[in-house]
Amino acid sequence: MKKVHVTEEFSCLPEKLYEYLEVHENLSDIFFPMTVKTVQNGLETKYGVGSVRQLSIGPLLPFEETNVVCDKPHRIEYKITKGSPLKGHHGVMIFEPTSIGCRLDYTIVFDSDIPLVADIVKFGLENGIKNGLKKLKGKL
Repeated sequence: MKKVHVTEEFSCLPEKLYEYLEVHENLSDIFFPMTVKTVQNGLETKYGVGSVRQLSIGPLLPFEETNVVCDKPHRIEYKITKGSPLKGHHGVMIFEPTSIGCRLDYTIVFDSDIPLVADIVKFGLENGIKNGLKKLKGKL
């Protein structure tokens, strides 16, 4: 099992960061060059539990992630539910207040039966998320 763990400090309240990152399309900011779009609204709110987003990059087949926990403004959890060579993929974003604003604690675990795929994905996710969150700090 591979694990990506990234933390980043923001000078905004957890509510503001949560409200930005809950919008599926805004995740393109931290998963660049992937594009993200909503394909199904949640059970109670548009981006809540049960909402589904599609992620795609260039000519590769898209895959889908489904929100399984949405505890506003504290926590978002999701799983890949369609179209990926990854298995056991589970992402958790935790929004914690700090003295200067908030901290995002972001963990993703996953594996793959295809040799080297999990290692390549881990490398890409770690670097992409770190860079994307640093750029996002300038927006919020």
